[in-house]
Amino acid sequence: MHVLTVQELTGHIKMLLEKDYLLANVWVRGEISNFKPASSGHFYFTLKDSFSSLKVVMFRSRSRLVPFRPENGMAVTIRGYISLYERDGNYQLYAQEIEPDGTGALYLAFEQLKARLQKEGLFEGKYKKKLPLLPRRIGLVTSPTGAALRDLLEIIRRRWPGLQIVLAPVPVQGAAAPPAIAQGIELLNRLGGIELIIAGRGGGSLEEIWAFNTEIVARSIFQSAIPVISAVGHETDFTISDFVADIRASTPSAAAGIAVPDKREMERRLGTLKSGLAQALKESAGRSRHRLATCRARRIFTHPRDTLCGSRQQSLDQVHRLLVQNTRAVMERKRSSLAILAGQLQALSPLATLARGYSICTTPDGRRIIRDAASVEEGDRISILLPKGKLQCLIEDKTT
Repeated sequence: MHVLTVQELTGHIKMLLEKDYLLANVWVRGEISNFKPASSGHFYFTLKDSFSSLKVVMFRSRSRLVPFRPENGMAVTIRGYISLYERDGNYQLYAQEIEPDGTGALYLAFEQLKARLQKEGLFEGKYKKKLPLLPRRIGLVTSPTGAALRDLLEIIRRRWPGLQIVLAPVPVQGAAAPPAIAQGIELLNRLGGIELIIAGRGGGSLEEIWAFNTEIVARSIFQSAIPVISAVGHETDFTISDFVADIRASTPSAAAGIAVPDKREMERRLGTLKSGLAQALKESAGRSRHRLATCRARRIFTHPRDTLCGSRQQSLDQVHRLLVQNTRAVMERKRSSLAILAGQLQALSPLATLARGYSICTTPDGRRIIRDAASVEEGDRISILLPKGKLQCLIEDKTT
């Protein structure tokens, strides 16, 4: 009897699995759980359905090519091969490709990035910069050989001849495009003197325009100190760059029309404004001359002496008479009120009381009025105030 070691047995099982042609290139559908992206870039997770589960690993060389971010609960279809991880004795799926089940990978990546950047506030209107009315230098970030550049140059030069244009030549599709576009925008910001940037390309499939749906390009547009027009020629659809940019143009040609005014149209409008301003000044001067003539024709200017010494003097005399009359009437009312108050005061005066036969008894110094016989003693001196004169008395007897 041949006894196998654990290593020998697991190695044999691994060999059997790897020899099976069906397991060498298999598609598996399921739901992601326990998703754990490692710092190395590898993906580790479990693929499960209602009945079973399967360990999955995707190495960095493959995971970096996945355009979307796998998440727990996401239904996916995975292509890979089955093998055995000998250390743990577990068979697992080594993933080569991952696709979202029921929707395209690029569309899912687009929606994920859009939701994340929107949550961060990169699409908010408060960050949108105002485009200059007439930029003196415009920067273009596009392919040097594409039709988009030809359209931009033709329209800009036709609308405003002599306008300075600076090109940052970049690839606009492929793996090298996103970092190149971002570097082009950053370069134009550092260059100085650029007042507006147009970044874009002609139309194409979702895969061809994908560079403008990447995070690196979106953040470079958002961080640009110079206003940016996104000009990807896809008409009805939007890219992430469109949401982040200060202005979205449906095509590069439309971007040129937005960025640069038509010189002939502006000259025509300026001529119209000049004529209108001259006419308005002429009419305003005419109205002012008419008002001045009307004022000069008034009597106060034609006969100032008559106006000031005639009717004006009469009005002044009448006002003076009314003032004197009103002043006398007020004085009479005040005198009458004063007489009434004086009579009331006289009726309440202590002297009036004395005149009716009463007297006031005080201490000799007059500081205290004596109201009660009990407050003095026999032999005390008192003072009695009469209507006419004062008596100094000595108390010989008292009754209380």
